[in-house]
Amino acid sequence: MSNEQIIRAWKDASYRSSLGAAEIAQLPAHPAGLVELSDAQLNAVSGGNGPVTKPTLICGTTHPHTCF
Repeated sequence: MSNEQIIRAWKDASYRSSLGAAEIAQLPAHPAGLVELSDAQLNAVSGGNGPVTKPTLICGTTHPHTCF
């Protein structure tokens, strides 16, 4: 398998799915490592769908009814 074919297989999911089992077995691991994360992994990162926390209200007025 040429370098161009290997790189294309890494980048192009359609091309990769068109390869046979023998060709897929020849593909070296992608140098960037894992390129897809599970839902559980995504939920664990900042900005994921993890637990929702209530923001802290900071109000600089002495009239509490004007703080929202």
